[in-house]
Amino acid sequence: MKYGEKEILEAKLEPWPNPYPERNYTIDITFPEFSCLCPRSGYPDYATIKITYIPDQYIVELKSLKLYLNKYRNQYISHEEATNKIYEDLYNLLKPRKLEVIGDWNTRGNVKTIIKVSSEDNK
Repeated sequence: MKYGEKEILEAKLEPWPNPYPERNYTIDITFPEFSCLCPRSGYPDYATIKITYIPDQYIVELKSLKLYLNKYRNQYISHEEATNKIYEDLYNLLKPRKLEVIGDWNTRGNVKTIIKVSSEDNK
């Protein structure tokens, strides 16, 4: 096993202390090379994952996020489940003031899907 594969296999999201917890500020993260496998066909699915949040006490360490998102590449998971799982894991880790995760899925079979999960919609 190559070192990158081992890092991905062992990946865990890591919280870091927010350097400015008294201030509202927005963090936008884009991961344009997200991939997973269709649970029905086994074909690869590709997406751009967009994460926007206003931190409270914690921010996510970016390398841990990159490795965590790469863990999905061999998982059989639907667009809806993947997007919601990413949201859930980040929300539970960070407890941010606001969080939105968008899965902007590439067209496959002439179908384009965008999944949006937001703490604003879950109040």
